[in-house]
Amino acid sequence: MIPLLDLKAQYRSLQAEMDAAVCAVMAEGHFILGPNVSALEAEIAAYLGVRHAVGVASGTDALIIGLRAAGVGAGDEVIVPAYTFFATAGAVLTVGAVPVIVDVDPRTYALDTAQVEARLTARTRAIVPVHLYGHPAPMEAVLALARKHHLRVVEDNAQAFGARYHGQRTASLGDVGCLSFFPTKNLGGYGDGGMVVTNDDGIAEQARMLRVHGWKRKYYPEMLGYNSRLDEIQAAVLRVKLKYVDGWNQQRRALAEVYRAGFAGSPVSVPVEEPGCEHVYHLYVVRVPQRAAVQARLKAAGIASDVYYPQPLHLTQPCRQLGGAEGDFPQAEQASRETLAIPLYPEMSSADQQQVIREVLAAVRG
Repeated sequence: MIPLLDLKAQYRSLQAEMDAAVCAVMAEGHFILGPNVSALEAEIAAYLGVRHAVGVASGTDALIIGLRAAGVGAGDEVIVPAYTFFATAGAVLTVGAVPVIVDVDPRTYALDTAQVEARLTARTRAIVPVHLYGHPAPMEAVLALARKHHLRVVEDNAQAFGARYHGQRTASLGDVGCLSFFPTKNLGGYGDGGMVVTNDDGIAEQARMLRVHGWKRKYYPEMLGYNSRLDEIQAAVLRVKLKYVDGWNQQRRALAEVYRAGFAGSPVSVPVEEPGCEHVYHLYVVRVPQRAAVQARLKAAGIASDVYYPQPLHLTQPCRQLGGAEGDFPQAEQASRETLAIPLYPEMSSADQQQVIREVLAAVRG
C-alpha cells in the first residue's frame, strides 16, 4: 500500500532523538506549559520572524483564540473562503461572529479577493485568508483591503508551515497567524496542538490569557477563556522536528516537480505556484475528471487517495443557516467535485511515485 503520508517512516528516521526528547519530559515530570513549550514558542517566533508565539491545544483553538484576541466577537462579520476545512468557518461561529463566504480562485483555491469588497459591510471585522494545501493566499491584495477598510487579518496557516510569500513566511504577514500541529501537518506532533503568532503585544497578551481561563494571575480570571494549552510532550516532539522541516519541505517541492512533469499533457490538472509564492505541498491535490473512477482505480492498485474537501463551506449544515445554497459559489463547488489528494511525503520513494503517476494516467485515459 502506498499511503498519502508515512508517519512511521518519519519516526524511524528520527527515533533516537524523538525517544530521548519524550523520555526527558517524562523524567522531568513537568507536562503543562513547561520549559519545552516556552522554548518552542521562542523557536517558532524566530523561525517565522514574529515577536510572539503562544502555544495552544489545537489548530482550531488557535483560530478561535486568534479571532478573539484580535477583537472579533458576537455580531461581527468575518470574510472566509468557500473552499477550506470547516474549522475556518467553525471558529468564526464559535466566537459568535458570522462567516461571510466568498468564492475562490480556481487555480490556487485561495479566496478571490476581487469578490471580497462587495461582501463588506459596516459589521465586517476581519478577513481570514487560508493558505490552502501549502500555497500562500494573495496576501498583498488581502492586506490592501484590510488597510483600506480598517480590518483585522487572521491567517489560517494550518496547512502551510514554512511557506513563503515574496520572501516572508506565511503566518507572519497579518495581525494574527494560526498554526496547527496535527500529526499530518508539515510540522506535526504526536497528537493535537496549535499556536497563535503575532507581532502585536496586545493580541499576544490576550491570547495568553484566553488559553488559561482568561487569567494573567492564576485563579484570578479577568475574562471568560478556555483550557487550551500545548503540552510538554508535544512541544518536545515539535522542537526536534522543527530542525528538519525546511529539508522536508524541499523534498516535498522536489516530489511535486516530478508529478508536474509526469502529468504534463494529460487531463490531470496539477497545482500551480503563483509568482513570489513558495508552495510547501502539505497535500498534493490534483483535479481529475471522473474522480470516483480514478479513486477506485487507485484503491485497486493499493494507492491511497482522499478528497479535501467534499463539501464547500456554504453547503455544510452549520453554514446553511446563513442562507447559502447550491450554485452560490461555483468555483468552490466545482473544486469539491473534482479535487483529489494523491500520495506525497518526504520519504516517498521514486518507484512508488512513478507507480502513482502510471495509475492516475491510466485511470484518466480510460
